[in-house]
Amino acid sequence: MPDRLLPLFPAHPGGRSPITCEYRCGNACAHPEPNESGNEYFGDVVKDISRRRVFKAGAVMAAAAGGFAALSGTAAAAPAGHGHDPKPRPVPGTAFDAVPPNKLDQVSVPDGYAQRVVVRWGDPVVQGAPRFHFTKQTAAAQAKQFGYNNDFVGLIPQDPLGFSNLLVVNHEYTTEVHLFPADQYDPANPTEEQVKIAWAAHGLSVLQARRDPVHGGLEVVPSRFGRRITLDTVFEVRGPAAGSKYLKTSADPTGRKVRGTQNNCSGGVTPWGTVLSGEENFHQYFANADKVTDPVAAARLKRYAVGTGASTRKWERFDKRWDVAQEPQEPNRFGWVVEIDPNDPNSTPVKHTALGRFKHEAANVKITADGRVAVYSGDDERFEYIYKFVSKGKYKPGKSAHARRHNSALLDEGTLYVGRFTGDSPAAEIDGTGKLPSDNEFDGTGEWIPLAAGNKSFVDGFTAEEVYVFTRQAADKVAATKMDRPEDIEPNPVNGRIYAALTNNSDRGAAGKAGVDEANPRVANKNGHILEWEEHRGDAASTKFSWRLLLVCGDPATADTYFGGFDKTKVSPISCPDNVAFDRHGNLWISTDGNALGANDGLFSVPVTGPERGHVKQFLSVPVGAETCGPVVTDHLVLVAVQHPGENAASSATPTSHWPDGGTAQPRPSIVSVWKKGRFGLPGRIGER
Repeated sequence: MPDRLLPLFPAHPGGRSPITCEYRCGNACAHPEPNESGNEYFGDVVKDISRRRVFKAGAVMAAAAGGFAALSGTAAAAPAGHGHDPKPRPVPGTAFDAVPPNKLDQVSVPDGYAQRVVVRWGDPVVQGAPRFHFTKQTAAAQAKQFGYNNDFVGLIPQDPLGFSNLLVVNHEYTTEVHLFPADQYDPANPTEEQVKIAWAAHGLSVLQARRDPVHGGLEVVPSRFGRRITLDTVFEVRGPAAGSKYLKTSADPTGRKVRGTQNNCSGGVTPWGTVLSGEENFHQYFANADKVTDPVAAARLKRYAVGTGASTRKWERFDKRWDVAQEPQEPNRFGWVVEIDPNDPNSTPVKHTALGRFKHEAANVKITADGRVAVYSGDDERFEYIYKFVSKGKYKPGKSAHARRHNSALLDEGTLYVGRFTGDSPAAEIDGTGKLPSDNEFDGTGEWIPLAAGNKSFVDGFTAEEVYVFTRQAADKVAATKMDRPEDIEPNPVNGRIYAALTNNSDRGAAGKAGVDEANPRVANKNGHILEWEEHRGDAASTKFSWRLLLVCGDPATADTYFGGFDKTKVSPISCPDNVAFDRHGNLWISTDGNALGANDGLFSVPVTGPERGHVKQFLSVPVGAETCGPVVTDHLVLVAVQHPGENAASSATPTSHWPDGGTAQPRPSIVSVWKKGRFGLPGRIGER
């Protein structure tokens, strides 16, 4: 590995810039965590239980599930540098030369690979979209153009070979000081047109894209499927909280219709061909929550960190729904999993209340042993929780319009759970340094605690309606495990396990804050980790599971990192895992957000079984100030969303990046396709020699 780059000015958690922190999440890490619950950590509770009882429970789980070792075909991971072939052959899908950490203003890919920009902010999405002009933007134009700060990327093949595809992309947030020319935008006094441009730049884009079988890459083609979903698009509210008194406003006295979706972070493509998208940091768009005088309502707003005083973007000046003093229920209409049917441009998107309301990073589906639907989602904030929903009804295979309607309706009735993780090591061995316990792994067992099913609540003092709308408080009440910012969670289609990215938590173990436990074993966790679990008997409907940490991220030269037992001298440094994906071989691919090691963010591959388990290799890096989002990995393509390039600049007056257009151009968030250059000029297979 080349020399590692060290962080210079770690003023903000991870490697994020102050501008990103302000506009993306309302500077959440600079404020106290909204989880102030007295919820006693279950990881602390077990300190008082004999180790013998914990091991016995773990043994029962391992025997029932076949155990991690039996399922992986490997022995328990050995300490770094032991028990591995010193020259292992690359696992299929990972045979490329690692990209070194760097600070270049470009997308860097391995030797032998090519790249092309698929679509960039302002490019046409629907018919009649005008050409993008940075200094002459309008809301009407932006509503037809590709939105800002692309995050999740969903690729839905329309033919067996994947030549024609639907491309669905989230637009998480706007950074107004970069969205507009500096001499046109006053943060203290935005114009109404500028605010409406920002509304149109949020949401999602649906496009048709063709994979080029000759030259490689992906390109957008004109199509009837082209669609923009913005903050003015009407959504249908469905599920057990539809029509709730907590969702009714003056504009919608029914509580069943919401205008728009916002801060859509990651998501997932369903087996029936739709897209689930998570509404994440919705709290920051609202103003004046401090003017709500009802103590119960005020506490609920505070638990979601809904904004007090004026908002950063000042939207409340132009629409009262962003003013909590005037519309106290409006924040309750965001923080849901939404579903988009890209196959039907005229369909009404849905907000699914049965999946609970919190800061959803994503939502991904696994079919249970008896044919029901399980959906996994993380609440992306420090000391928040991991959730699962299991439908009551059964999945109908297929992607016809009838199958899509049937399967979408499954998400409206079922059981919502929250996760509790228990370690199997003595408390004294989890000392906060990241040192492995004596069994050489951070691992244990867990359970899914039911919160509500239909109109029945399982939480004392909460109605079912309250569980769905105020899910965080319900999870507090049942003593779920406080995690280090749970982000993307996805099932592995090959080995059946579930993988979660926990990005970081600089407050872990701080005075007055939750201490370490085996699932979150480091104090001041600035680099994050990857959690892996196996549901009981491999069934996503189970309420029991076994878990362990695959990676404890950071500089491999430091003692507090762990790479699945693989030799740490042979891995790429990785920091702040965010989104995850899988290739057809079952290798895990990880994108990062806010690299705390001083280099640009990137995309990394890591095998999860066999002798190369834990062998992290960097596949690409993104430009200056950017984050790597939405990875898609197929046999012939890798897609990444390059979000907020150049956002470490104070404003558009002094750009630090000129990607992707180069020269003196303003940076533009974009989707990039990468492919392997094969023989005779034809594209080859990703990660294969």
